[in-house]
Amino acid sequence: MDPTCQRVKLNDGNFIPVLGFGTYAPPEVPKNRAVEAVKLAIEAGFRHIDSAHLYDNEEQVGLAIRSKIADGSVKREDIFYTSKLWCTFRRPELVQSALESSLKKLQLDYVDLYLIHFPVALKPGEDLLPKDENGKVIFDTVDLCATWEAMEKCKEAGLAKSIGVSNFNRRQLEMILNKPGLKYKPVCNQVECHPYLNQSKLLDFCKSKDIVLVAYSALGTQRLQQWMDVNSPVLLEDPVLCALAKKHKRSPALIALRYQLQRGVVVLAKSYNEQRIRENVQVFEFQLTSEDMKVLDGLNRNFRYIVLDFFAGHPDYPFSDEY
Repeated sequence: MDPTCQRVKLNDGNFIPVLGFGTYAPPEVPKNRAVEAVKLAIEAGFRHIDSAHLYDNEEQVGLAIRSKIADGSVKREDIFYTSKLWCTFRRPELVQSALESSLKKLQLDYVDLYLIHFPVALKPGEDLLPKDENGKVIFDTVDLCATWEAMEKCKEAGLAKSIGVSNFNRRQLEMILNKPGLKYKPVCNQVECHPYLNQSKLLDFCKSKDIVLVAYSALGTQRLQQWMDVNSPVLLEDPVLCALAKKHKRSPALIALRYQLQRGVVVLAKSYNEQRIRENVQVFEFQLTSEDMKVLDGLNRNFRYIVLDFFAGHPDYPFSDEY
């Protein structure tokens, strides 16, 4: 099956492919690996590519996309590319220049989707995580609605086809939705979502507002000390997930990805391994039964892999108990 046909309509009329390719890699992975991985992903059938300023790989990702356009594999309009506004650019006057900087690295004219990466604002400057002399992250005070108005201007300028958010809870989404003079609703909310954290309440809320939920860390996550507890459980070794994989003669990763698609969630699959990249596109070749879905729902334990302790204590810390 051609995965390019598998798209859902966003609330602004644009379409997003339901399977995306995540490009984040830890700093120790050579940057040029991103070029090969994205090329492989496009060759395998991925048309939705997800990156961000934070990932520090947009030059490489852009090179890969442009090379596949140049060799005739795809046209620009076939590719759905997502970038994200980092926390140090949350002031309204910095938003458009941050996007223009990403476009310059990518050497593309527009992004298909631009997201506010986190609801927390940090002190502007060169450092991604500005810290004081005590090693504490330096926050900034920025009105979220003012940032959103700047995002709307990026859409109107044609620099981003669609705009949305990432790591927002219900309260933060409502701040934008209830903003006087709102021109464009967020088209999506990209959050951590997998069988151990199925985000069912947030998913229901987003569906009620015609906002697509996009799942990252859908396969668990890389064991990265700066983002998570390295002793946390390995999702893809879960016995329930493995039993369903055996039943369907598929990998546990494919079961985890298929679970999201059948819930109406757009899902990102991240891998730099050629075999797994090709395998992940097979998510369209089978279906889980309603009983399978119930079993997977039962794995939910509200467990987060990504905790970002350096944001904890901030009033806009997105990973509080509220949804």
